[in-house]
Amino acid sequence: MAVEDDRLTGVSVNYPIVFLSGLVLVVGGILIFLLILKSIYGNFDLTELAPSPRNLSYIFVEKKHNVAILYSKYTESMFEEGSTWVTDNVDTWQQFARSSKLYFDLITDQQIENGDHFNYELLILPGVKALSEKQIVQIKAYLESGGSVFATGGIATFSYEGKWRGWKFFTETFGLKFTKEIKPREVYKIHTLRGNMPITAGIPTGYTLKIATWDRPIYAEILEPRTVQVSSWYDFRREAGLVRDEIEKSAGIAYGNYGEGRFVWFGFELNSVIGDQKDYINYNKLFVNCINWLTYRPIAYIKDWPPPYDAAAIFIPTVDENPGNANNLIAMLKSSQYPANFFIQPSVAESYPGIVKNLAKYGDVGAIVDIGFLAAADDTVNALYDKDAQFASIESAKSKIESLIEKPVNGIMPLYGFYDENTLQGMSSNDITYFVTDSLTDRSVPRVIIRNDEPILLMTKTARDDIEIVGEYGLKNPNFQRYTYEEDVDRILFESGLFVFKVHSKYQMNGGYVRVIDEILQYTRNKNMWLTNISDLKDWWLKRGRVELQYGSNSSVRMEVEVTNLAEEMIDNFVIEVNLNKKVENVGVSSDLVNTKIPEFEFNATSNILYLFIEDLEDGESRSFLIDFDNINL
Repeated sequence: MAVEDDRLTGVSVNYPIVFLSGLVLVVGGILIFLLILKSIYGNFDLTELAPSPRNLSYIFVEKKHNVAILYSKYTESMFEEGSTWVTDNVDTWQQFARSSKLYFDLITDQQIENGDHFNYELLILPGVKALSEKQIVQIKAYLESGGSVFATGGIATFSYEGKWRGWKFFTETFGLKFTKEIKPREVYKIHTLRGNMPITAGIPTGYTLKIATWDRPIYAEILEPRTVQVSSWYDFRREAGLVRDEIEKSAGIAYGNYGEGRFVWFGFELNSVIGDQKDYINYNKLFVNCINWLTYRPIAYIKDWPPPYDAAAIFIPTVDENPGNANNLIAMLKSSQYPANFFIQPSVAESYPGIVKNLAKYGDVGAIVDIGFLAAADDTVNALYDKDAQFASIESAKSKIESLIEKPVNGIMPLYGFYDENTLQGMSSNDITYFVTDSLTDRSVPRVIIRNDEPILLMTKTARDDIEIVGEYGLKNPNFQRYTYEEDVDRILFESGLFVFKVHSKYQMNGGYVRVIDEILQYTRNKNMWLTNISDLKDWWLKRGRVELQYGSNSSVRMEVEVTNLAEEMIDNFVIEVNLNKKVENVGVSSDLVNTKIPEFEFNATSNILYLFIEDLEDGESRSFLIDFDNINL
């Protein structure tokens, strides 16, 4: 009898198929992983993932210090024994560096002479007055090879022995010409920053810093196009002179290129800034922007004005004395149709109702209101009326003018140019949404003040008016008047601010002078300034202020920009300026969110600036954009 083999029958295994299946899974997993990385970091280089010594050092080795701060013993030896000037300067730089999360080392004069600074991305020279010839050669070579330098004061004007060398290094390296030192006769000097620049991103246009004069800050003049002026020591509020010339000769901050490298220069030391918390917040923004620019990090900001304008202007005729001269203005407006906002005293309006009604055909009419005055020229003695009196004065002025023009009065102008908290409360309770004052503030753009949960737009004096030009200066020649106004237009254009063109019936509306008004308004338009009325300006400024911008780098070839509308209405037609801050090509804009409206954009390959033109951003809407590019390795 045969016996069956009851062994289990096995299943044969096809090893090649198993291997190939596993290989497909591995390759598929790698591809999916790479796709995920690409969706986050863009078209990154695979060498960034390779287990090279460079890449492993980022994981297993303490982060390399990329900033060197020179502690100059050569400079310290110039001061009397016991002086802490250099130590204090360097300590301030270290504090700013730590707050900006910079990894830095203090280095010596000898280390620069030996070329050790070539190991760092950024070299900081804080108040380094004395350098040796060998240091000068090494620093220039460092810049030429692509290094970045952040310097302050009269750099390298003395030899290592403390002997006067002059401004040769300063001029050759930074493209600047020394103009003068500020002598410490005044406690501080006003320093005005330009707006709409990467170095001043996030700082109000025309912001004024107070710089202590004990270190003798420096005026300089730009000599070469490779250098950009960021600020001016010229103070139009207090100083005379030819405005254009004074601005050109009084640069206090500049940035630019030398060879393949970059530099930022301050004509004052970091610890010279004095002021309140707001000043130090903006000063810190300035410092961070400088570091970002020097280390090739992107910088983004929202431009102050609608495209394509570089600055803005509003025309404010005021009718007080000699009100009959307003007819000269009306005749001009009939043919020119310039936007205007008129202000008139209630008593004058009641005496000349025909003029007021005619003015109302060409723009909004606001009230000049008597709310008291400041009893002292230094603004220290406040004699403005009390709360009840101010409330009554604002309400009465508004009511009288509204009854004549049969239109709402939304703006006021204090008779003597000043205001206080009672004024703001009185405006809010009377539905006043904007006001113009002769007060001098720390910026050349409007400011929004919130009272009772409602915004009030404040426009301050940003230029000389005809009371000064015709009345105080005695300029009776229309050509001289025009030139003086044009100087202020150019200054505001330099700052990218708001030109407040205020004229009075007693002066510029005079029959012999009124043509100058037409010439100046046309001049603003020719200078690419947005000539608008206060109502449109207010709408734009409020909307712009409610746009929130966030940005950051995802990798060396991708950054992300997110814009959010915090307003309760749609915001349209504004520009985000993104300074990619390095040479790139093949720039593209996309989004990782479905149905995101991709904006039109322009890229300037010369300036490395990308312009995003945002339209129709609905209330509460956020849009996130990915900006991809290829680096150009020069």
